[in-house]
Amino acid sequence: MDRIPVVNLGDITFNSLLNGIIAIVFATLMAFVMTPIVRVIAYRIGAVDVPKDNRRMHKVPTPRLGGLAIFFSFVLSVIIFYDTSNTTIAILISCTIIVIMAMLDDVFKLRAVIRFIVQIAAAVVVVSQGIVIEHINIFDRYIHFGYLAIPITVIWIVGLTNAVNFIDGLDGLSCGLSSISAIFLLVVTLIIGEYQVALLIAILTGSCLGFLPFNMNPAKIFAGDTGAMFLGFILSVVSIQGVFKVHAVLTFIIPFLILGVPIFDTIFAIFRRILTGRHPFSADRGHLHHRLVDMGFTQKQAVRILYAVSALLGISSIMFITHKIIYAILIISISLGISVATWIIIKNEKWRVESGLISEETSNLIAAPDTARALDEEELLLLNESKAASANEENKQIVS
Repeated sequence: MDRIPVVNLGDITFNSLLNGIIAIVFATLMAFVMTPIVRVIAYRIGAVDVPKDNRRMHKVPTPRLGGLAIFFSFVLSVIIFYDTSNTTIAILISCTIIVIMAMLDDVFKLRAVIRFIVQIAAAVVVVSQGIVIEHINIFDRYIHFGYLAIPITVIWIVGLTNAVNFIDGLDGLSCGLSSISAIFLLVVTLIIGEYQVALLIAILTGSCLGFLPFNMNPAKIFAGDTGAMFLGFILSVVSIQGVFKVHAVLTFIIPFLILGVPIFDTIFAIFRRILTGRHPFSADRGHLHHRLVDMGFTQKQAVRILYAVSALLGISSIMFITHKIIYAILIISISLGISVATWIIIKNEKWRVESGLISEETSNLIAAPDTARALDEEELLLLNESKAASANEENKQIVS
């Protein structure tokens, strides 16, 4: 039975390590200093998200082109610190295609079919350079995909691109989850000795971390479709390069664990919509983050819960990659147990107050959902009216 080649990190040369550290710092600083510039651009071209329905969790108009800062930081860092092979060029071209399409979607709201066509085209660009899921290994039994390798790869790339975009519903959620996923992908690629891919993931991690301070609740700017689709796309590509190609037992589980939160949320959403007779890609308020907020958690609490789940899944992936499968299963089981216990507590009016997770006032609102909804809609209306003038004034000052 093949084993994952666990590499001694001492094999990394000092120059390579220094180059990686500098690349992360540079990417972080670039994203941080470019975000205010992108915020001005968003206001100038009208890429502002106005809360018009109950799916939107923010209360005031907020610019939504923040993904441009992540993208430009990533591209500049790759050009400076990474190799310029045909594969790298293909990745940058495909990312640019995704970002241009997503930016147009942030401003003009493109039709879903157009988004899918562009995403497939971008995926084909990277597939043409050999970034393909050719096989998986299940307990020493290889399953080769043959002619199906290309469509399976395209489905993985397009699916994950949209999965990260679907979960982008709370301040700091998509960017934070992408940061956590990138960190664990970085650890995995270092362990198995994929140092070049590790450098690419390190640059992505830095780009996310530099943007995150502006995106945390209350967000000054959203990543938007521009950021969410870019992050989903590049995470899918590096997961193929760094994990899927390793010849080892159950390696295909690793990216599914690391990217588990957006993947599960998307699968759950599609099945839920189909079972209720709606289009599988229609928008609704049934995502994981919506459900947590509806339970009574604040935005910050809901985001932290999903961060914790993502981190636990990432830790279990490290256990898998280092052959500690029993520990991985134990971590997942404990996580599920804690989740069920928390859900039971939240459902009980008395227990949720005693737990300290939710205040008594919030608990009373949960017990009277119609009242809570009316209050929320009234609050939204009042806030929009009272803050519209100040928001416009702020926009004028920024533009001037």
